Amino acid sequence: MTTFEILTDDETTRVTLKDGGRRAEIDDRELDVEWSRQANGRSLMRIGPRIYRIDDVEFDGNTVSFTLNGRPVSAQVKDEQDLLLERLGFKSDTTASAGEIKAPMPGKILEVIVKKGDEVDTGDPVAILEAMKMENELKSPLRGTVSDIHIQAGDSVEKNQPLMEIDPSG
Repeated sequence: MTTFEILTDDETTRVTLKDGGRRAEIDDRELDVEWSRQANGRSLMRIGPRIYRIDDVEFDGNTVSFTLNGRPVSAQVKDEQDLLLERLGFKSDTTASAGEIKAPMPGKILEVIVKKGDEVDTGDPVAILEAMKMENELKSPLRGTVSDIHIQAGDSVEKNQPLMEIDPSG
C-alpha cells in the first residue's frame, strides 16, 4: 500500500494504491485501476469506468507535467515520506528554502500568528492558510527571527507566493 498527495491547480487529491496498483482509494472512494502503454509512448489509464489518455510526461523533482486527454496538467506529488515530514512540520529538500516561507497551495490567509521581530523555533506555527476547505497550519522551517511578513489575514495567495521570511539564529 502506497499513499500519495497530488496537488493540481488548487485541488488536492489523496491517492492510496493497493494490490500492486490494481486498486486505488481516491479521496475515500475505492476504484479498480488499469494501465496500458502503447507503442507511441501514450499511456491509457482506466479508473473505475473512465478511460484517460496520458501523453508527454515530464518529471522535475516533485513536479510531474503531462497532458491528460489533450489538456496540459502540472501536478505536485508528495509521497509518504514528504507527507510525514510535512506533518512533523519539516519540509523536504525539494520544497525548503532557508527561512523563506511560501504558500504551498493557493488559498486564503486566515491568521498571521507571528509579527515582525518575533523569535520562532523550528516547527512553530506562523500562519493559518485555508485551502480546499481545510485549515493548514504553516510552520517555521528553522529557528530564528521573523524579518519580513508579506501577508495579512484575509489575503488571497497563490501557490509559491512568498509569505514571510525568517532570519536564522545561532
